[in-house]
Amino acid sequence: MALSRNPTERLLPCPDRPNCISSLSRDPDQYEPPLQYTSVLQKARIRLLTVLNSFERVRIVATENDYIHAEFRSSFFRFVDDLELLFDEQRKVIHFRSASRMGYYDFGVNRRRIESIRKKFE
Repeated sequence: MALSRNPTERLLPCPDRPNCISSLSRDPDQYEPPLQYTSVLQKARIRLLTVLNSFERVRIVATENDYIHAEFRSSFFRFVDDLELLFDEQRKVIHFRSASRMGYYDFGVNRRRIESIRKKFE
């Protein structure tokens, strides 16, 4: 199966719950701008994987040329959050979706994680 290049077809929209954040969301409460890069995709991908691996309790589930899926596990209850990242080489941005698998509210954990990734990546 050929992979679609349209990020809205590759990353699921956030559900109607405040435990998800996405660079593709139209809901301002669930939106954060995509990450930006200036290098070639492969260098940005390696740099992003290095950033992700610097976090505790992270597991890289899948990697493709333009896609990364990581799981983050909370320290106390061991809840899992899924982070998907999709590189758009043409625009030099990395779209993302970070969402809790369980529960309704995440107390801003996914947004803070994206902000931390952005700071380390830039």
